[in-house]
Amino acid sequence: MKLKAFLIFLILSSILSSCRKEERELIQTPEDEILEANTNIASLIRRTAYNDGSLDNIVDRANCFDIAFPYTVNVNGVDIDVNSDSDYAVIECVFDQSEEDNTLNIEFPITIILSDYSEVTINTLEEFESYTDSCNSENEYDDDIECIDFTFPIEASIFNPNNELLETITIENDNQLFDFIDDLDEDTITTFNFPLTLILFDNSEVVINNFDELEIVIDYSINLCDEDDDYDYSDDDCDDCTISEIESLLTSCSNWNVNRLKRNAIDYDNAYYNYDFNFFSDGTMSVYWSSIIEYGTWTASGFGNNIEVIINVPALPLCNNNWILQEIKNCTDDTEINFVVGDDDRIQYFNNCN
Repeated sequence: MKLKAFLIFLILSSILSSCRKEERELIQTPEDEILEANTNIASLIRRTAYNDGSLDNIVDRANCFDIAFPYTVNVNGVDIDVNSDSDYAVIECVFDQSEEDNTLNIEFPITIILSDYSEVTINTLEEFESYTDSCNSENEYDDDIECIDFTFPIEASIFNPNNELLETITIENDNQLFDFIDDLDEDTITTFNFPLTLILFDNSEVVINNFDELEIVIDYSINLCDEDDDYDYSDDDCDDCTISEIESLLTSCSNWNVNRLKRNAIDYDNAYYNYDFNFFSDGTMSVYWSSIIEYGTWTASGFGNNIEVIINVPALPLCNNNWILQEIKNCTDDTEINFVVGDDDRIQYFNNCN
């Protein structure tokens, strides 16, 4: 009886060993799909997953950390509760409505989130300034890669040195991805479940099939865009602007007025006072004032902060330019559309139809 039991044990052990051997063979991972610690691709993924501290520069003027929500600031005497990224636009509106120098004071204590997602409680302005002073200045080189982003979720499989699957985890965001890369060690074999999809700065997508491709694409994208690590809060207001948005806005509202106009650094704010500008979907436009009507054309092209709107009304030369869309603003009941060319040319259309 004991012998029979022993033979059964041997047979089962042999079967299990064979199954495990077959399983190990089935899960062998190609070299270009293995992620190892302390490699260039691991470093590139980590840098792409860094916490980008420049998003709230309108508040903290610091690229190496951001302030955790919620918190309160006083802007030109107005208390503003900052609960999400959208509240930065509220701060900018208060700034833009002031004719004097702007002031912003943070109500302490606050919590700041560093580039590695660690958190620090700040109780005083002096403590806060010690951290801002440690950050790089405007547009200086830093380690984070901002011109490309991962889309989530990402599934990762972890094996032991015998190629036995230990676990499969789901990565939901940059913070988890950063921690995952930070925890890699040389005793485990790690792979992502390809394909992955990454998004470039212009919202185009790239499909990646292995780590070799991922390394090439991330490395290529490092200097592909302006990371906007400066303190000019108004230079990136059209990150998410689209052609369809500006075309729909201009054509769906009638009787646009020119509120501000500057050409060659000379102000012409009143040059087209009480002129009604109408934009039509066929690319034509009309301007009406004092029983006079003139016609012209307009076209829009590009994306984001590089949308160009060409306006040509022969009778109104001050309006004509290859304008760059700077901002669409809804701070008050009026909708304002700002176009610029360099520092010397600017035109602002406004309308209260939205």
